[in-house]
Amino acid sequence: MKDILLIDKPKGITSFDVIRQLRRKLGKKKMGHAGTLDPLASGLMIIGIEGGTKKLNEYIKLSKSYIAEILVGEKRSTGDMEGEIIESAKVDSLSNEEVEGVLKGMVGELMLEVPAFSAIKVGGKRLYKEARKGNKMVLPIRSMKVEKAKLIDIRESDDSMIVEVQFDVESGVYIRSLAEEFGRRVGYPATIKELRRIRIGDFRIEDAESPPS
Repeated sequence: MKDILLIDKPKGITSFDVIRQLRRKLGKKKMGHAGTLDPLASGLMIIGIEGGTKKLNEYIKLSKSYIAEILVGEKRSTGDMEGEIIESAKVDSLSNEEVEGVLKGMVGELMLEVPAFSAIKVGGKRLYKEARKGNKMVLPIRSMKVEKAKLIDIRESDDSMIVEVQFDVESGVYIRSLAEEFGRRVGYPATIKELRRIRIGDFRIEDAESPPS
């Protein structure tokens, strides 16, 4: 049996749900993954089984690629569609040239706040746990490095716009933070509508399998 599996996580389940399903199917308890995907995100997960878990720390550090649909015109409490709308604005128009210019300016090192709904600890407390309680915390600012930001598509959605982008990033980048920063740069609130991870290092989504149901 392989000690490393590539899994295409579907939208709507947690990363730990994938581990639980695989443990049940394979009858193995020692199992882990090389990077969480939010429940509303889909895509590539690297699963280590038994001895394969020793490789996960090096895989976590690898660069990653995502396809992100950014909803421009809404900001939500969680940074994705799961949260409550906390700011909205009618978007008049966004041109390809304007968006491409903004994305070009986002390549490199950015200093951005981590999302309130993240597993980062502040004062020994997980941010997402405090956010669920309604407690406001000072969000840490982190260096996030973007290797590429390529425009795929722009389309209208009611009074909003959806901007589809491929982001190639180094480890430790929150795509929700990039989406909100993109919104600031185009002058509108923004949040992640859809997110799919398609690459981790040299591992690609095309080689992944669906998790057992």
